Amino acid sequence: MTATHGVPPSSNRRDMELLQESINTPMMRRILASSFLGTMIEFYDFLLYATAAAVVFNKIFFISMSPAMATFASFATLAAGYVARPLGAVIFGHFGDRLGRKGVLVVSMLAMGICTTVIGLLPTAAQIGVLAPVILVSIRIIQGLAIGGEWGGAMLIALEHAPGGKRGFAASFANLGAPAGAILGAIAMALATTLPDEQFFSWGWRVPFLFSIVLVFIGMVVRLKVTESPLFQEFEKEAETRRLPIMDVLTNYPKNLSLGILVGMSQLMIAGIATVWAVNFAIEHGADKTGVLSAKAFAAAVMLIMTLISAKLCDRYGRKPIIAVGIAAAMIFAYPMLLLVQTGTVANFTIAVMVAQGIQGIILGPLAAFLAELFPTRVRFTGASVAFQGASTIGAGLTPMVAAAIVLATGGSIVTLGAVWIGALAISLLALVFAPEGRKLELQEIK
Repeated sequence: MTATHGVPPSSNRRDMELLQESINTPMMRRILASSFLGTMIEFYDFLLYATAAAVVFNKIFFISMSPAMATFASFATLAAGYVARPLGAVIFGHFGDRLGRKGVLVVSMLAMGICTTVIGLLPTAAQIGVLAPVILVSIRIIQGLAIGGEWGGAMLIALEHAPGGKRGFAASFANLGAPAGAILGAIAMALATTLPDEQFFSWGWRVPFLFSIVLVFIGMVVRLKVTESPLFQEFEKEAETRRLPIMDVLTNYPKNLSLGILVGMSQLMIAGIATVWAVNFAIEHGADKTGVLSAKAFAAAVMLIMTLISAKLCDRYGRKPIIAVGIAAAMIFAYPMLLLVQTGTVANFTIAVMVAQGIQGIILGPLAAFLAELFPTRVRFTGASVAFQGASTIGAGLTPMVAAAIVLATGGSIVTLGAVWIGALAISLLALVFAPEGRKLELQEIK
């Protein structure tokens, strides 16, 4: 990549005022709102499934299995959506890099909203037998494809409209949607769990899924008013004649793609363990499920705040230093978090998940800009999306299933799980060392 300096630390006060003015224009505010609302709705849908997989699906879609195997199977359906996310990144990234960022965002939101609504209407295994989990997995795969396109488009619409010195902050609005969606999903499911168990497992769990259609309508109203990325508009005619974006990425940027995946999986492993596996583990060991889900909502709020703070800091100090702080903190807190969850109390789970998701926010804030700055405009949608969604598959999709398998194989011990988790975080930290820093690069000059 060719580097040119954007806004240097020595810029005068007037330059900074102009940057602030440019990010506060009506169109930029609309773009940031669209980026935030779109990913919030999509992650509400996607992460709502994760919560349901931890507390509901093992009891209504896998009723012929032992509790431990039903939990494993439920997490396997969760993983199916994450496995589909890189494919969604390739498909939507192709059209995003060839035809534009905005169009794919509309399609991805509609696909996700329809799938979530269908889950809310899906018969259980007691009603239609093995067909129920088969349909569930199929819908989950479509959800994975949709979220694979959403993040990249929402992030790039914000980043490519933003001034150089504010790119990290602007791009983070796509990431802010994840904790905001998690808050909504956790609150919705927590409210549903206040129903008696018989009502909750028969119809109460469906209400949060059906509520998605309202959110999608709101998101579409905002999203349709957003303009196309100016960088893509400059590149549009050339884009139509280019080779397949994914082949360009794999041929010319394999190192950056690999490093992006390894760095990105650090924060997503925290999500997989703290907000999916740990939810199930705490509830199965005696913690009240309403209390656990309420704690998860508060933790997502902490994550949202930390994401915003770290995104602003990364525009000042760089993407890599802030991410490094987060990964190091995750390594230090890995065993304390697991020990707190193992107690089976809501109080200890609350402490564990709030600290864990706060650390996750430190990494998440700079991550969007970090990944986007690994690739040039012609393949930025595909490259950044495949990196993020590949990390999602490994970090968040497979982690709950792997964690459940490790704990099952070791007779309930968390020692091995902690060691594996810290080892994986060390790999992410090493990858970060070899990755380029993009804070001072102009997007147009990345080759």
